[in-house]
Amino acid sequence: MSGTHTSEIKIKVTLDENRVPEELHWSAEDGGITNEESKAMLLSMWDSKQKESLRIDLWTKDMPVDEMKIFFHQTLVAMSDTFYRATQDEKMTATMKEFCEYFADKLELNKQ
Repeated sequence: MSGTHTSEIKIKVTLDENRVPEELHWSAEDGGITNEESKAMLLSMWDSKQKESLRIDLWTKDMPVDEMKIFFHQTLVAMSDTFYRATQDEKMTATMKEFCEYFADKLELNKQ
């Protein structure tokens, strides 16, 4: 018997008449998540043939701007953590973390 397993992550987007996202829902049954609502998502996939990132960036029209700023900050912090785990590049990770602090300071996220 094979040791492989296939897992699915599903994303459902409800659009208005102008094709602007009104609702985002996602499911990852292996993770115990079913039809969970979200207001924004950033998805990046690597195309190794073309050596480029493919992206889907969506947010609902009722996503508050202040929450979008927090979402971006948290995403940048997570990306710096992922970068370190993938590369073990301590110097660039520190630079990325410094930028995350700068980003939070400029948007006054630390005061919230």
